[in-house]
Amino acid sequence: MKQQFSIFLFSAILLFLHCTQTLSQSPTAAPAKAPAAAFAPPPAATSTAQASPPVMVPVQVSKGPVNVIKILQKAGGFAVFIRLIKSTQEDIQVFSQLNDSRDGVTIFAPTDGAFSAIIKSGVLNSLSDHQKIELVQFHIIPKILTTANFQTVSNPITTLAGSGSRFALDVITTENMVNVTSGLTNTSVSAIVYTDSQLAIYQVDKVLLPLDIFAPKSLAPAPSPPKPKKDDGEETPVVPEDISGAVSCAMLNSLVIFGAGMAAAVFPL
Repeated sequence: MKQQFSIFLFSAILLFLHCTQTLSQSPTAAPAKAPAAAFAPPPAATSTAQASPPVMVPVQVSKGPVNVIKILQKAGGFAVFIRLIKSTQEDIQVFSQLNDSRDGVTIFAPTDGAFSAIIKSGVLNSLSDHQKIELVQFHIIPKILTTANFQTVSNPITTLAGSGSRFALDVITTENMVNVTSGLTNTSVSAIVYTDSQLAIYQVDKVLLPLDIFAPKSLAPAPSPPKPKKDDGEETPVVPEDISGAVSCAMLNSLVIFGAGMAAAVFPL
């Protein structure tokens, strides 16, 4: 009897130990399967992500060409040139050139310091409205000139003011310099104010003075005295002489002869 109870107790202890080991191992088995479920993305989510189009950010396109006045105002130091452009309405001309032509525009913009000399001397205020227009136009070239173009450009350059010897503008490049000369002004490009595919604005430290406005005009020759007429055989007019004395003597002689004749007749010999 005791032997059977011992076997039963031993069997119960083994069963209890087996159940305890099973219960203690079951929690560790569950995490082993978890990674497989975590790395398997749901098919629906994957297909939705691939089908979505890229998000496009709208970009506002600039309307029309750039504003030259605003560019110069933002750069600073061009107040006098801006005032001249506005008063002569050349900003409208530049806008039209940029809008209607593919050639572009190049501007040599003098600084306020460049205008100081002709302002103090009163030369700028003495110009007529038409001359002020030509002065501004002389600084504007109706085509785009990059720094590389300066090396191959043909002189003289045609400006909005015109061409020819009276409006000649030459650009001469050296190693690191771009010189601009008008015959009266010799200066160089000191900075690039603005550049794109249609517009280039270069800073110059002197006002470009065209010969047609600032060069002294040659005076008209004085009229020459009339040439003497050639002698074609015409008679030379005779200058009348004073013969009053001779006439008086002749009349006196006639009176003497007449008196002698009368006396002979009255008193015959």
